[in-house]
Amino acid sequence: MRVAWVVAIGLCGAAPAAGDRPKALSASDRLVAENVLLYQRETGGWPKNYDRKEELTAARRAGILKDRSKRDSMIDNGATHTEIRLLADAYGKTRDERFAKAALRGIRYLLAGQYDNGGWPQRFPDPRGYARHITFNDNAMIGVMSLLSNVAHDGEAFGFVPDDVRRRCREAVQRGLQCILKCQIRVNGKLTAWCAQHDEGTYAPRKARSYELASISGAESVGIVRFLMQIDKPSDEVVAAIEAAVAWFERSKLRGIKVVRVKDATKPKGSDRVVVHDPAAAPMWARFYDIQSNRPIFCSRDGIPRRTLAEISHERRNGYSWLGYYAQRLLERDLPAWRRRLGRS
Repeated sequence: MRVAWVVAIGLCGAAPAAGDRPKALSASDRLVAENVLLYQRETGGWPKNYDRKEELTAARRAGILKDRSKRDSMIDNGATHTEIRLLADAYGKTRDERFAKAALRGIRYLLAGQYDNGGWPQRFPDPRGYARHITFNDNAMIGVMSLLSNVAHDGEAFGFVPDDVRRRCREAVQRGLQCILKCQIRVNGKLTAWCAQHDEGTYAPRKARSYELASISGAESVGIVRFLMQIDKPSDEVVAAIEAAVAWFERSKLRGIKVVRVKDATKPKGSDRVVVHDPAAAPMWARFYDIQSNRPIFCSRDGIPRRTLAEISHERRNGYSWLGYYAQRLLERDLPAWRRRLGRS
């Protein structure tokens, strides 16, 4: 079963065809590529949330080099798979072997971090706490799988990758696919969608931070379904997983509401986020739904689920994405196109 990512990723273009003259990187792209090289850890991966565009002083560069032995590599917030795409793009334009070698180290890091059951933890090696769980949060595992699929099948952008590594990437994607299917949550015997993270041993939904409870995710499940829709010749099991998730999205729509920011001098920074009624509003989805009742849940740092956004703390209400139009394009654009491709429309 070949996974082909036809949806534009937007982070890595194709390398020049054989015989083409490499193009020089722009000054800004060169800065990013050099910073990415500098931040790569000895593990082969990268930390998250550093400034790839920072113009580094000699002292800053020396400090970053001292951190190379840190074991803070991860796939959260786009870390590592984004860097690999950037380096592959830089190599395609320059043929600078430093970029290819660093990208290959990153690919091998991702392959080494995969669990035997096909999942990836949020960070590795030696993941602890919720970071050890199979992580769909912020599209972590989907980002890795889309990259490895590209490496396995894109002979231009990733032509520098040896055949044996490309084979391992194909196998890793297949194991990841089976993990995705095993993680899909059943409620009263019916398939629904996915949690943001799942137990690395049992596949059961698991909590992460105190306000991220075990639940069905209206956000992360979108990326998973999109990934499954890119499979060229999906099995009956994959088709069933997609259709079940789509049915869950349909019955989980929140109609007649929207989230707005209002001025409120009594609140920090003088504003607040509130839910208001609007019959003309497009459907929304909650970030998290209670697994049994399928009602939206909201949570402060105390870990107690609440029924409405207004019931949680101002800090969490304004500092996290709780409601959004997460599945709108999936249902309106991606689903019809997928059904037409398979002759299911």
